[in-house]
Amino acid sequence: MAGEPMVLVVEDEPAQREVLAYNIQAEGYHVMTAEAGDEALDIVRETPPDVIVLDWMLPHVSGIEVCRQLKMGGETARIPIIMLSARSEEVDKIRGLETGADDYVTKPYSLAELLARLRTQLRRVRPATVGERLEYDDIVIDLAEHRVYRGGEELRLGPTEFRLLTAFMERPGRVWSREQLLDRVWGRDIYVDSRTVDVHVGRLRKALKAGDHGDPIRTVRGAGYALG
Repeated sequence: MAGEPMVLVVEDEPAQREVLAYNIQAEGYHVMTAEAGDEALDIVRETPPDVIVLDWMLPHVSGIEVCRQLKMGGETARIPIIMLSARSEEVDKIRGLETGADDYVTKPYSLAELLARLRTQLRRVRPATVGERLEYDDIVIDLAEHRVYRGGEELRLGPTEFRLLTAFMERPGRVWSREQLLDRVWGRDIYVDSRTVDVHVGRLRKALKAGDHGDPIRTVRGAGYALG
């Protein structure tokens, strides 16, 4: 399903990895898995997920080191990381959080608690996934009702334009490349020509400008598109 949240599970124990992947998928999320720290770093750089569930004890490159490298800067620094660890000592928890982890769950943990914490992190980075309203300037998306308003007037958008606008409004100011929009709006498993993005952005712009409104979407030459 296009637009579903992407979660990376990094866990070297096969049974634990399978259980986590199965239960996270059952929540409606797309799941990628890695069994080692270096593999996780390669995946994140190639296909950045929305949230990472990261085990502390990993072969080769530890979870703490993976977290440190991802939080050093750039796009990966914004990805929430939930650290899993058998270490329950307060000093270990503090070390994990100081390295940049956004949350810390001690093993053994309840899956219900982990999934609740996962939803909390997704609410930060993908508010649309939890059915909230999105607002930018005079544009409002009511995700529960699947309606869009500008200046109080309802706009008529096709389903693709609706998903495009949702992506833009989740991260105002972010410059999206055509490839990133294809992944987010159409889905990673569907082949669509990148020029299709231009067509749908054009349709979205036309709908947003109806009634003499200004164009809120900015074209960034050689890079892509941004809202505002």
